[in-house]
Amino acid sequence: MAFKITDACVNCGACESDCPVGAISEKDDKRTIDASACVSCGACAASCPAEAIEEE
Repeated sequence: MAFKITDACVNCGACESDCPVGAISEKDDKRTIDASACVSCGACAASCPAEAIEEE
């Protein structure tokens, strides 16, 4: 199951640098996760200081 970034995101970028497959990108000052590339490892959720990433 892929992860998603909620509205609680503060756009700090911590998750993007921790994603091992590069599934996270920034667009229009928001981070998004490409569900088709996400391998559900949870590294992004573990690194998010705002706890803004959850399983979809």
